[in-house]
Amino acid sequence: MRRSLVVATALIAIAFLFVGGPSLLLSPSTSDIAPEETEEPELEMVEFEDSESSIWAFMSAREAHDKRSPLNVFVRGEADEVVVALTEAGDGDWEELDEDEMDAEPETFSFIEDEGHHATGTEWGDATGTTRYAWVDPGDGDPYWMTETRQLDDGDYYGERMHIRLYESPNDDDQWVAMQTHTEHFDWFTLRHRVDGVEAAQLRVEQEFMDMPNVDPQEDVVRINVDNSGPSDADGWATKVDTLGMLLSPLLLLGMASASQQVAKRTPDTVDKHLTDVDRKRLEAAFDRLEARHLILAFTILALFLGVRIGGIALERWTDFLTMHMIAAMLYPVIALGIPIATYAIASGLESRLDAAVAASLSLALAIWLDYGLMNVNSLPVDVVLQRMFVIVALGLIAAGAAKRATRERRLNDMLIVGILMWSLVLVGTLFGYL
Repeated sequence: MRRSLVVATALIAIAFLFVGGPSLLLSPSTSDIAPEETEEPELEMVEFEDSESSIWAFMSAREAHDKRSPLNVFVRGEADEVVVALTEAGDGDWEELDEDEMDAEPETFSFIEDEGHHATGTEWGDATGTTRYAWVDPGDGDPYWMTETRQLDDGDYYGERMHIRLYESPNDDDQWVAMQTHTEHFDWFTLRHRVDGVEAAQLRVEQEFMDMPNVDPQEDVVRINVDNSGPSDADGWATKVDTLGMLLSPLLLLGMASASQQVAKRTPDTVDKHLTDVDRKRLEAAFDRLEARHLILAFTILALFLGVRIGGIALERWTDFLTMHMIAAMLYPVIALGIPIATYAIASGLESRLDAAVAASLSLALAIWLDYGLMNVNSLPVDVVLQRMFVIVALGLIAAGAAKRATRERRLNDMLIVGILMWSLVLVGTLFGYL
């Protein structure tokens, strides 16, 4: 029992030091895309020069004034021209998406990029998803709720992506388009897309317009304060682009920062100077106990976790006969069953319970960070951080419970039972939205 407590304490420390602490410290926002509103907000409308109509600077999942998702790009121009400018889709045709390509919000599935015609530069594709509402005032009548005119996305369903919702002016003569842009990634532990923030997508769209011919980046692209800060990393400053009377055609943009750069930003400084002589001796003893099976365990966990990410993107891009739900049904068991089963099988050949637990938990923590680096994730909700800590502890307990010293008296020991139950409950709970 005493040894089990030591292992559990070590796993909790690993989960906090390598995932919980860094995630909370390095994430600019650890809340969801927006907090719930309990009071009716003051409706300050965004107005446009020589335009009768205006729009509230937020959109909502229901016909209510919730400050949930900030509108962060406003373009003066015809909606069709704005869309063509972003997509540069050859003959201008839009391809219809499958019904299973769903919407993307912090707690739901997302939808897939259009794999048809793409622009040079950002490959914005037409997208469909759950309706979101914007509050508009036509100026010559009563204000009302309107739904999005178009949706565009850029990226992979099972990778990272950017999403734009466009709301066209209610009056034909006003010629403006309001956009809500955000970044998101697919979370294989929860089978949901997670919204990471709004700033990066806003900057991408802003840069896209600044690089267009006949757009003066000094005069035609400016920042305006629309007082919608708070949700996610929104700072209240929106991009305003004036394209009236201009011929629009997008140019090639610089790509996203590499995954290695993202991981490097999150890599903590060396802790060697904080180690005592006793700590160094313990580490040396641990290194002396390292064997090939430890490395096999680490490599297997990394390969399974990152293989699901890479496999999902590959199947999405190169297979036309598989729907998004089929791909998820094929790959999710690798996460839910493959990782713990492989961990148990490999750790059963290790002698020390603590060594097995540390090897498994550290490998999963590393896999999580590498995955976030590949997806360019820099903001994590608190519930996601806690969920990751739980699965790291759970996998470590499974590995510890499989080690030879843990199975001397009985194979189904306390650490193994707790680890399996924790792993199962956490995954089931997240799938059904309880965690």
